[in-house]
Amino acid sequence: MSDARTPAQIEADIVRRRDQLAETLDEIGVRVHPKTIIGDAKAKAASTVDRTAGRAFVTVNRKVSDVRSVFVSADGAPRLERLVPLAVVVVGLVGLMAVSTGRKRRR
Repeated sequence: MSDARTPAQIEADIVRRRDQLAETLDEIGVRVHPKTIIGDAKAKAASTVDRTAGRAFVTVNRKVSDVRSVFVSADGAPRLERLVPLAVVVVGLVGLMAVSTGRKRRR
């Protein structure tokens, strides 16, 4: 059995390989085109921002839920034993700020 190819087979192989090479060169041309590079960079940056924003949202949401659970019970009722002392502290601080601002204005 001979592995000899006919001239027509060789020519068909050359044409096929030439077409494959042309396709490969076209793909390379698209990949290294400045618009493609810029578009890829923009997409990567947008993905990074989206991922970072998503992580930030999850973290903030978790913290808000943690704080909420301190001041609100599982059934949704306010925990007065924790809210009343906090309210007293806030009113006290606001009062101190008002007194301090009033003294500065008199001088």
